[in-house]
Amino acid sequence: MASKAKREALLLGVLVVTLVSALAYNLRGALPSDSSQAPERQQAGPRGGGAGQTGQPETSDLQLERLAAARTEPSGTGRNPFRLGARMQPSAPSSTPQPNVPADAPAPGPPPGPPPPPPIPLKFIGIVSAPEPTGRLAVLSDGKFVYQGREGEVVEGRYRIVRIGVESIEMEHVDGRGRQTIRLTGS
Repeated sequence: MASKAKREALLLGVLVVTLVSALAYNLRGALPSDSSQAPERQQAGPRGGGAGQTGQPETSDLQLERLAAARTEPSGTGRNPFRLGARMQPSAPSSTPQPNVPADAPAPGPPPGPPPPPPIPLKFIGIVSAPEPTGRLAVLSDGKFVYQGREGEVVEGRYRIVRIGVESIEMEHVDGRGRQTIRLTGS
């Protein structure tokens, strides 16, 4: 029993010391350490009152005359804000005269035409040779389906076979724009 009482007394003592040190720490933070260094300012209360009861902040530490002072404008002396180092010295004006451009210079050319058509996504995978009435038949694939056609026929409803060669095929869009040669290797 005596040891239990000693333990309780020791625990109570530790709690009291902890409580006193916490209070001392909080009070030390609330009081200014040296009143000569910190200017006297009243903290805003819960009702939002500022310094004094008038609601107006103190202006003794504002330096309004500095706002009215003349300012120097920055000059364009070759300073590069994207480079470290000393400022560049302004270069002397060049002695070579600049060519005069007439005021009625020709206007720039017409705007560029429409963008080129997209590339034909088919791969040329082979040729099927048949007797003369049928002729040569090109075999093409888009990765999902296999298509076949002769010279002049439309494949996939969008592309026309212009010429079938031994190692390549020449195709164009149905509307006649954008001819493309596709090699047998499948590029």
